[in-house]
Amino acid sequence: MSGNHFPELMNDRFLKACRFEKLDSTPIWLMRQAGRYLPEYNQTRAKAGSFLQLAKNPHLASEVTLQPIDRYGLDAAILFSDILTIPDAMGLGLSFEQGEGPKFEHPLRSEKSIQDLRVADMEQLSYVFEAVSQIRKDLMQDGKQRVPLIGFSGSPWTLACYMIEGSGSKDFQETKTLLYKRPDLMKRVLDINIQSVTEYLRLQIEAGAQAVMLFDTWGGLLSHGDYLEYSLSPMKEVIHRLQQDRMIKEHVPILLFTKGGGVWIKDMAKSGASVLGLDWTISLSQAREMLGNQAITLQGNLDPLILLGDQKIIRRKIAELFNELALTKTIGSELSALDGYIFNLGHGISQFTPPENVACLIEAVRAESARHR
Repeated sequence: MSGNHFPELMNDRFLKACRFEKLDSTPIWLMRQAGRYLPEYNQTRAKAGSFLQLAKNPHLASEVTLQPIDRYGLDAAILFSDILTIPDAMGLGLSFEQGEGPKFEHPLRSEKSIQDLRVADMEQLSYVFEAVSQIRKDLMQDGKQRVPLIGFSGSPWTLACYMIEGSGSKDFQETKTLLYKRPDLMKRVLDINIQSVTEYLRLQIEAGAQAVMLFDTWGGLLSHGDYLEYSLSPMKEVIHRLQQDRMIKEHVPILLFTKGGGVWIKDMAKSGASVLGLDWTISLSQAREMLGNQAITLQGNLDPLILLGDQKIIRRKIAELFNELALTKTIGSELSALDGYIFNLGHGISQFTPPENVACLIEAVRAESARHR
């Protein structure tokens, strides 16, 4: 990992929070912060021609990554890409139908297709690593980097859900059928995904990502035992493999987020991740209580659809969240629950969110953060 991986940062609150250090203010970034709710994003996407063409153009991907940073002054940038780039690089044929979401031309619907599956070709993903490098360059200002850059991947289980189903689904019936009929085949898919995700994140870090996040969108579909075996265990293996590199272990925080995963916080805490993301189904005080005195940072957990509502309610919800945090048992003599906390949503911003409501949210977080310090 080169020396320019650790430039001087104008704003390092996010990385400090990942390390559970004393903070002067609560860092904030938002899942799907670059997206269709922003008019400037829609202009750039129109220029690109399609979502995939936008994601595969490093300069345009950098442009949209920086748009919410420029507009809102957030504390971290996150690579603009998609979790399904990995199966696309396995030859499954990704496309995005207007109004229908992602589809795969060659889903894993037979034993032969699963036996023929190979680790993703990282050469086909070079546009992602080029985008990471470009974003890092574009974040530089007066010899310093404005904010840190987060890279990411879908979790092995979440990727498997799309690869087997061929598209999004409410219950992923095909995936669960394979899980319960042929667990041996499911294990093969997951093993290939573990190898692919590990190398994908490693190369993002090599290109300049200063933290990486595992998005486990569909782990919450599983029963307790199945979550531990088929979702959490593969993520733990990815983290373990990445942290075999001492520089990654010491300098690159890993964030883990399972939508619907609040009941597994204690188990997730054993994953090796520095930060655990929460959705809105578990409170911050509950999560902190479950973690006890473990200095693991929490991230989340506002319901993103609150941003479709009234600004008075947005401000009230933020005040309630910070009041709850302030009353949460402290971790040590000098650190508080406010230190080991990154504000975020419990999932991605809805495309129908008014941009002015996001501005209201950020203003409220900044105000409440200051009030409680």
